[in-house]
Amino acid sequence: MRIYKIPVSILVIIHTPDMQILLLERADHPGYWQSVTGSQDEGETLVQTAIREVAEETGLDASRYELTDWNIVNEYEIYEEWRWRYAPEVTHNTEHVFGLLVPQPVPVSVAAREHLRHAWLPWQEAAEKVFSPSNAEAIRRLATAGGKGNNGNKGQ
Repeated sequence: MRIYKIPVSILVIIHTPDMQILLLERADHPGYWQSVTGSQDEGETLVQTAIREVAEETGLDASRYELTDWNIVNEYEIYEEWRWRYAPEVTHNTEHVFGLLVPQPVPVSVAAREHLRHAWLPWQEAAEKVFSPSNAEAIRRLATAGGKGNNGNKGQ
């Protein structure tokens, strides 16, 4: 029996107080830059998903920093080329946005199977570089809120 991805995901904007944003370039789509993203696993809370994905994609321990649930939920259509990962009737994903405040651009270890490289960029450049509209909007929202995202709840 095939195990399908759950159509619930997280987006984690990793940023510094002076609005440097960490972006990752996808290995399966060179030129596609994004923040940390990933699907929820069975039995996980959204905070657990965010912590796991940050660790898997960057090597960072999110519990050492300030992880905040921004209480922003986006629903979007899953790109046709990625639908095979989901059950046949699934066409949309629900994305929950988090922020991870780090004190400065910290060294990261990208997962080679997922990403080619990383970059710390000023928020304006990062918002222009990401391929996902919801990722760009989250970065812009962070900037307009003075680095506070959506004044959400700190992760547990």
